[in-house]
Amino acid sequence: MAKVELLMPKMGESIMEATILKWLKKPGDTIALDEAVLEIATDKVDSEVPSPVAGVLAALMFEEGAVVPVGGILAVIETEAGATVSPSPAVAAPAPQAASAPVAAAMPAETANLSAAITTKIESPAAGRFYSPLVLNIANQEGVSMQELENLPGTGNEGRVTKKDILQYVADKKAGKTTANAAPAAATATAPVSSGAAPAANVTPAPSVGGNMEIIEMDRMRRMIADNMIASKRTSAHVTSFVEADMTNVVMWRDKVKKEFEQRYGEKLTFTPIFIEAAVKAIQDFPMINVSVDGTNLIVKKDINIGMAAALPSGNLIVPVIHNADQYNLAGLAKRVNDLANRARTNKLKPDEIQGGTYTISNVGSFGNVMGTPIIPQPQVAIMAVGAIRKKPAVIETESGDLIGIRSMMFLSHSYDHRVVDGALGGMFVRRMADYLEQWDMNRPI
Repeated sequence: MAKVELLMPKMGESIMEATILKWLKKPGDTIALDEAVLEIATDKVDSEVPSPVAGVLAALMFEEGAVVPVGGILAVIETEAGATVSPSPAVAAPAPQAASAPVAAAMPAETANLSAAITTKIESPAAGRFYSPLVLNIANQEGVSMQELENLPGTGNEGRVTKKDILQYVADKKAGKTTANAAPAAATATAPVSSGAAPAANVTPAPSVGGNMEIIEMDRMRRMIADNMIASKRTSAHVTSFVEADMTNVVMWRDKVKKEFEQRYGEKLTFTPIFIEAAVKAIQDFPMINVSVDGTNLIVKKDINIGMAAALPSGNLIVPVIHNADQYNLAGLAKRVNDLANRARTNKLKPDEIQGGTYTISNVGSFGNVMGTPIIPQPQVAIMAVGAIRKKPAVIETESGDLIGIRSMMFLSHSYDHRVVDGALGGMFVRRMADYLEQWDMNRPI
């Protein structure tokens, strides 16, 4: 039987590694073509890795919880099909190991030899901190000790040291910008203090928790959201402009056509595709909203990729992206919106479906909020929050005079990066989007 290696897929341009969340198959299980073998997580999204061939799962290379670099061997599948055969030798069933350690008994000889070399030259982490094989290999080649690694702050998930972190450290070390043998921070925090001695200045006492309190650790996604929100506030100079739009025509038109729309297309017509269509038209009128910043340069995006913030059952947030939204009609947008929203709730989104957004819409009205001040998802420069549609008295201007009537009104809240989007552009954009909504054609066909 031929042996085929299942590799860690590339999950995006900036993603170099992923964490194994759960193995869906175990050695000896039969696997169909494109059947999911395991679940993985990056700092962007959780995803499943399908099998490239049909066969039998021969061995697992890593346990759950391990961080594997892109292109790393995840498992070996035995198949009788004429698939590309790897040069790996026969693989035995994996022996139980620590949750984050590679399964040495199941590794190909080349991988096992590399791990052995790392083990002999790099000591075990003193504080139980996990390092990917890629990081350990670079540290070994560059003569970076475990003491230095323990003291190296990481920018990866849960503070892990990434390839970028270790390479930057090596470069700084060679340039004399860092102290190679600095004592680990953990040593200061855990060193005993003699009687009568003052406590270390950098040790923060743990907060006191009473009986009426409960400590809940943030889950992985919530920690990533927190980091991304703080990073965005530090990066962009946030400003928010507000416009109140008369949604009466949109509401009446949707009420009139939604049953026929569902019968014809098999999709429910929500307000979200209507908002997206209006945003696309406004972006076409003001293309400098559809940009990102690179130092002192502006990158103007020709594609209009609209992100739509979606709340998950866990309470967390994810932003699926409709790529080339300007190429869809309203029915196409409705199908795409419903599909992405449904798969977001069931954790079935693909990695490329949450990347590449150039502008984002957040529907805070779905929670009954009338307006909000959304935080810009980097590297975009703007985001729109649409509030709840509420009936309220409003002035109606007519040729024969002004009247007071009951209208369906909604606030649009436009947050933008004041480094590159001035108040004039940011304000005109949100006003233009409101104009498209207010001028909705009541006789528009579906």
